[in-house]
Amino acid sequence: MTSTQRSADSSVADVETQLTTPRRASRQAPLSVQPSPHSPAQASKKKHKDPAIKTSRSSPRKRTKSKRKRKWRWTDPSALATVALSIYISCSMINIHHDHYHSHHHHFYLHHDVGMINPPYRSSHHRKSQPSSFLNRKRYDICIVGAGLSGSVLAERYASQHNASVLVMEQRDHIGGNCYDYIDDETDIRVSKYGAHIFHTSYERVWDYLQQFTNWTPYEHEVVGSVGLNGTIVPIPVNIETVNALFGLEIQNTQEMDEWLAKEQVKYDNPIANSEEMALSRVGPRLYDLIFKPYTEKQWGTSPRELGPEVTARIPVRNNHDKRYFTDPHQALPSDGYTAMFRNMLNHPKIDVQVNTNYFDIKDDIDCDHRTYYTGPIDVYFSDLGWDKLEYRSLDFERKVLKNVPQFQSKPVVNHPSSSANFTRIVEYKHFLNQSSPHTVIFYEHSKAGGEPYYPVPNDRNRKLYQKYQSMAEATPNVSFVGRLANYKYFNMDQAILNALEIFDKDSTSFGGGGGGASAV
Repeated sequence: MTSTQRSADSSVADVETQLTTPRRASRQAPLSVQPSPHSPAQASKKKHKDPAIKTSRSSPRKRTKSKRKRKWRWTDPSALATVALSIYISCSMINIHHDHYHSHHHHFYLHHDVGMINPPYRSSHHRKSQPSSFLNRKRYDICIVGAGLSGSVLAERYASQHNASVLVMEQRDHIGGNCYDYIDDETDIRVSKYGAHIFHTSYERVWDYLQQFTNWTPYEHEVVGSVGLNGTIVPIPVNIETVNALFGLEIQNTQEMDEWLAKEQVKYDNPIANSEEMALSRVGPRLYDLIFKPYTEKQWGTSPRELGPEVTARIPVRNNHDKRYFTDPHQALPSDGYTAMFRNMLNHPKIDVQVNTNYFDIKDDIDCDHRTYYTGPIDVYFSDLGWDKLEYRSLDFERKVLKNVPQFQSKPVVNHPSSSANFTRIVEYKHFLNQSSPHTVIFYEHSKAGGEPYYPVPNDRNRKLYQKYQSMAEATPNVSFVGRLANYKYFNMDQAILNALEIFDKDSTSFGGGGGGASAV
């Protein structure tokens, strides 16, 4: 790991600096870096502390306009022009000095041609501001809310395929959505801020599309679980070895495993109604009580019988010795991390990215000629209606550095379904990409009800409420609601990418002729 990579991942500003790196097979020159005239007077020089436990900023709020009246009434155009020119020259000289004085700080914006990234930093003594290049250019072909998978794919496609001007607004202080990763300061290990992300896909279109943005390191994910009071370590998902270890059996092959499962499984005459019935129909009561039930209760904060069947239906069950969590033909990790992949996707002269930016603060100040793509929570978009909020599960990440410990656990992810543990799993990122360090860092994951919205809660109440929001989305002109949060639906990474590609295919056919009605896809 080079010092440049460590610096680039250690803070948000440094992540933005990495945007100067050209994408693979880049179609344009690299970004240039200039100090921002809107930086705070004393930019922080502190070493970036644990970004894994930083929280994102405010909820949307309405803009208010000042009612203060101007008291001057000049009518002579030449006088106005003279005063404006004098002010411009004075401000330019001030900004030249300001830029020179702050050139060593981390608060800056980046631009290339018309593209740039700018965090409009706020503090108690600085009003919200935008760089001059942003203020001078309020009209875009495409506006995108969110710099995660869905938003980044759409931005890249419109810019590269149609030469469209694109504005990407991201409320967090970084690009990449929940895939964002960085280098841990104390251990020099690449970790993910929002939990482990393993890329796997059977969609050839998705796999081919991503090749232009990163090199890949093959990786087949294996997970184990510490099960029962004795903490027996067994493969997850359930396979022949899991059953043999937990119940003292000697199942040898697929046929014997199928016969054992058939005896265990609960048969239902009516369609499966919830996650408890789904799990019992697949593995029977013994495995359900040991693994499925306690893990689901911790992860979702409720009984499996209160959740839709799709929750436990997603958990694989093997009838062989296969220890892999996924069976897709393409399984790999970006060799330089996910953040670098997103950086390359957004590195285009027609794409402007604004981080630390709440869309609802500036939506009245920008014009989107073709369409706006919204990837945030759909209930937040329509919060003015005063309806109930949709439920999400979130996660807290408890970081622990182990100095002079080469390895903490045998696999990168160890699940802890037992109710005796107050966390759901432990992730040791050192295993990913075969990273080298004399130390290690682990993250305990704690599930909770509030916080960053990660997992939509699939129950009857939320399904009915989402249908109401969906009807509003469909009636909203020139806005498409895209991705996991906007559709209140769980997507794997490859599914989110494919969804965005297909939406681009559909919507871009009308590009240049004005947007049609809104869509919630």
